[in-house]
Amino acid sequence: MRVVWDGEEVEAREGQTVAGVLTGLGVRSWRTTRGSGRPRGLFCGIGTCFDCLVKVNGVPDVRACQRVVADGDDIRPQSGAELPS
Repeated sequence: MRVVWDGEEVEAREGQTVAGVLTGLGVRSWRTTRGSGRPRGLFCGIGTCFDCLVKVNGVPDVRACQRVVADGDDIRPQSGAELPS
């Protein structure tokens, strides 16, 4: 299947998480912290630390380690946490 990472179409396998796809691409960080702009990516891998947040199909604050990709997903990096308005 194919997904889009930061504007570029990439290959993904059925059942992979977003974090799995990004790690397979060699991407180690895909978010920066709100306060200091420090890089973050996969840390705990079980959805408790919230370091791996990305936008998927325009929805912010998706945990990359928990979200299984779907064909055509548009995945974007995120800066800080984007709380709902």
